[in-house]
Amino acid sequence: MAEKILSKVENLRKEKGLTQENLARFVGVTRQTIIAIEKGNYTPSLLLALKISGFFKRKVEEIFEAK
Repeated sequence: MAEKILSKVENLRKEKGLTQENLARFVGVTRQTIIAIEKGNYTPSLLLALKISGFFKRKVEEIFEAK
């Protein structure tokens, strides 16, 4: 059974009033990567998950959850 990663990236991004492009630039990826993370189609690397959690000042496990 393949596990999926659920993320709160979209909600957190919208709370801060950021576009996908803005967030992508802050964490050093493409807008398409942010879209894929938000849709649950891409599991971020540990490094990217840490960058995103650092940006939002939240623990990784507060943003990402394995299902």
